[in-house]
Amino acid sequence: MNYFLDGVKRYVDFSGRARRKEFWMYFLFYTIFYIVATFIEEATGNPFITLIYALALALPTISIATRRLHDIGRTGWWQLLGVIPLLGFIVLIIFYVQDSKPDNKFGPNPKEA
Repeated sequence: MNYFLDGVKRYVDFSGRARRKEFWMYFLFYTIFYIVATFIEEATGNPFITLIYALALALPTISIATRRLHDIGRTGWWQLLGVIPLLGFIVLIIFYVQDSKPDNKFGPNPKEA
């Protein structure tokens, strides 16, 4: 839960690096809360709950994904691959699961810090 809250608190921090654990734990809780929001949306009949949730967390999600890409030595612009159907998603998943690289232009390796 702390990884999710830390990700939300750092919503405008596009510098630095995010380890795999930080990134994947954020997405685990994001997904759990999204599923809960979907159930609430169905129970109340309000079609906007998941939309509001996704929009509210769009910036923190982009931010943590950028920091994750920094950790493997890539810029945040690589996220634009996501607009390519299926192939872009697969390439991004491959990037996100890679291990941290040594110190790079985005900062020291967070594993060693």
